Amino acid sequence: MKLVLAALLCSFATVAVAQGTPQERAACRGDVIRFCGTHFGTDAVMAIGLCLHTNRPKLSKACAKVLAAHGL
Repeated sequence: MKLVLAALLCSFATVAVAQGTPQERAACRGDVIRFCGTHFGTDAVMAIGLCLHTNRPKLSKACAKVLAAHGL
């Protein structure tokens, strides 16, 4: 159950970033490329969300701020 909840929250994180303002997307673009570049494809939203969650301690302050602003 915890894994499903974590995956769901991660997908929301990516959707929040993907549908955010141009400034929010720009704030996380480098982190997505740096940490999650291999996850582009069919299930990219879920995979990138999980990747961002997994790498949260390493994310830039700007991207972490965007995720926090969306409650993630």
